[in-house]
Amino acid sequence: MFLSPRWISLFTSLLVSSITTGFLSFVPEVNLAMLFIAAIGSFFSTFFFTFYIIDLLVFKEVNQIYASIQKLKISDFDISRKTLLKSVNPLKKLNREISNYVSKKQEEIDELKRMEIFRREFLADVSHELKTPIFAAQGFVHTLIDGALEDPAIAERFLKKAAKSLDGLDILVRDLVVLSQVETGDIKMIFGTFDILELVKEIFEQLENKANKRNTTLLYKPKDLRACWVYGDKQRLSQVLINLIDNAIKYGKDNGKVVVELNTENKKVEVVIEDNGPGIPQEQLPRIFERFYKVDKSRTREVGGTGLGLAIVKHILNAHDSAINVTSKMDKGTRFTFHLAKPPKEIA
Repeated sequence: MFLSPRWISLFTSLLVSSITTGFLSFVPEVNLAMLFIAAIGSFFSTFFFTFYIIDLLVFKEVNQIYASIQKLKISDFDISRKTLLKSVNPLKKLNREISNYVSKKQEEIDELKRMEIFRREFLADVSHELKTPIFAAQGFVHTLIDGALEDPAIAERFLKKAAKSLDGLDILVRDLVVLSQVETGDIKMIFGTFDILELVKEIFEQLENKANKRNTTLLYKPKDLRACWVYGDKQRLSQVLINLIDNAIKYGKDNGKVVVELNTENKKVEVVIEDNGPGIPQEQLPRIFERFYKVDKSRTREVGGTGLGLAIVKHILNAHDSAINVTSKMDKGTRFTFHLAKPPKEIA
């Protein structure tokens, strides 16, 4: 029901006038004329007094608060003056709206603080990761300039080391660009239907030499699977599989194995990448998808890696409405699992 100051005053006046007239009617000396005058007098005095009090103490204050909000240009304070003044209890509604607004702003402030901490950590990590290959290449080049060029054998060795450092820098910068584009949505996913089993076989061929160096066996399951069709961005999912399989080879153990399992029995295709390597400590599992986080830093320096691969994997899978899960047991191995959509139409 709509209650303005005028209506509130009217109802209050009628009530007071009725009560006053009712009590006076029991007095023997009071006649009808006196009752009428008492009723009119109590009605108008109560009406103007109530109207003045409500308008002055409530609605004018509400208007002033609302005007202050408009001066502050709080655009996301979405309650209108008309709606506010038509409410049964404008102060209560205004208080509720302001409380909601303050809560929302507090959440935004907390998020900004979290992002500020993340920004500082990210800049520190990027600076550290960029500094290492730059300083290494710089040292080799200056050594060559200072006279090492005169010895062809030393010059060639130093040039190869400088090139290796610069190659690592190039990989780091490219990973940073890809991660930034994926996070901001600048990279548009090109979804289509493709055979992920065929893609796994292609990746096995690409990584065959690296696997052979560690005598690592690459397998897929089930062995009798002829095809496994999924719906997604083939190029980006190829990045995901390459990263996970490559990591399993690099951080696994010699004479180990890497198994890619494709489960098509459910509504979605389950993809599992599993190794029998040394595993990841349980306390570190929640952090492995953070940028630049490395489980074994000494091992990472030995085999290479930017620390951005799993962060890229996570964001690519998020773009496919999929989450990646990881389980690991020390000295038993690590298992990564994610799900992909099946094609809209079954392919014969």
